[in-house]
Amino acid sequence: MVAVQGKVAVVTGGRRGLGAALVDELLARGASKVYSTARTTFTDERPQVVPVALEVGSPESVTALAEAAGDAELVFNNAGVLLPDALLTGSFDRITETFDVNVFGPLRLARAFAPILAANGGGALVNMHSVLSWMAGSGAYGASKAAAWSVTNSLRAELAAQHTQVVGVHAGFIDTDMVADMSGPKVTPAAVAQSILDGVESGAAEVLADDISVSVKAALSGPVENLHFALSH
Repeated sequence: MVAVQGKVAVVTGGRRGLGAALVDELLARGASKVYSTARTTFTDERPQVVPVALEVGSPESVTALAEAAGDAELVFNNAGVLLPDALLTGSFDRITETFDVNVFGPLRLARAFAPILAANGGGALVNMHSVLSWMAGSGAYGASKAAAWSVTNSLRAELAAQHTQVVGVHAGFIDTDMVADMSGPKVTPAAVAQSILDGVESGAAEVLADDISVSVKAALSGPVENLHFALSH
């Protein structure tokens, strides 16, 4: 478990949506500094927030962030894309982009920051997944989130020796711009951010941020054909 008070954090995709809520919640809990990233340069008037341009698909950009944030103790892999291309008929370029951002992006961050976290006492690495990690029907997006879940679980084992807490977060639809055109119940970014940081501070390995994630996780022992959700705009 890692107390947020006084810690230095990195939040990818921190300019809006869940990322912005994470930045707000970190500051509310006493984080001393938050590196908040977006794909383009931006400003934030709060003195504890350090805005940084980051392209998670670029190894050079990730390396530059790690060099700038050598004091990081908490890393939140929140940046992602929602491109629900069908695996058989969708654009292969968009499928590749989905995996590059949603799977290899967090892995690039984990590889870059693992030695930093080790040097700073272990800290925590938090990866955003989705309830769709466990359900078919959302094409490349769901497949990428399933892969990200597996990556996180393996990273947890690999980072255990350096005492880095690795947290995987599952949630359904969060009320952000990413799913603005989709109907159905949505949880607020603030509520998810609170659940995530409660998990970090309690030593959790996994955070199920809403009721649908709890119910789908419980159904994993049942028939695999029941785990299906058609994602459409």
